[in-house]
Amino acid sequence: MTEHTRRASARTLASAWVLLVLAVLAVGWVVTGPLEPRVDPWDDGVARDIAAGRTPGLDRAAAAGSAIADTVVGVALALVVAALGARWRRSWQPVVYFTVLVGGSLLLYVVVTHLVPRDRPPVRILDPGLVPDHSFPSGHVATAIVVYGGIALWLARVAPRWRRWSWLLFLAPLVVLPARLYQGAHHVTDVLASVVFATAWLLVVARVLLPRTARRQR
Repeated sequence: MTEHTRRASARTLASAWVLLVLAVLAVGWVVTGPLEPRVDPWDDGVARDIAAGRTPGLDRAAAAGSAIADTVVGVALALVVAALGARWRRSWQPVVYFTVLVGGSLLLYVVVTHLVPRDRPPVRILDPGLVPDHSFPSGHVATAIVVYGGIALWLARVAPRWRRWSWLLFLAPLVVLPARLYQGAHHVTDVLASVVFATAWLLVVARVLLPRTARRQR
């Protein structure tokens, strides 16, 4: 990759990140502002309905499903895969890819949760220690998408023979999303916002940082 290409890639990623931040902020401000009287009753009603169906077995399952996308777990997994990938491919590309992917997602989450405070659902929250007004968006859902989805796309590029198995990693967000709703950690609109922004960020980063390296190193 030439210096010109690196700069162009950096500009593309920076522009995409800023646009995503602005978009998520706009959605958050609308949801917690003009549309709050319409959105909150529906969101709160869904949260209460889910909480009403809790059982000890489901409590344990939700805790396990949520744990696979804890920030520490997600970051550690991305670091391990990046380090192993760099050694295997003899290239810093995996490190750059996962750093931009996961770091960008986490930074977006921090910015939005501080600028758009939103109380968590009015039910008993089964995940203790959460910041009360950091409900929007869902960090766990975003982490599940960018980490597990990011690994899946990376493996599909650099190891095509593993492609049929790597797509199983996309099941992680499908486990984490209902787990966070079940635990009362987020509203439906919180997790949907994360699905949209995290998927968009994953696709942009993969498009910018994976294709050329993958073709050259096959």
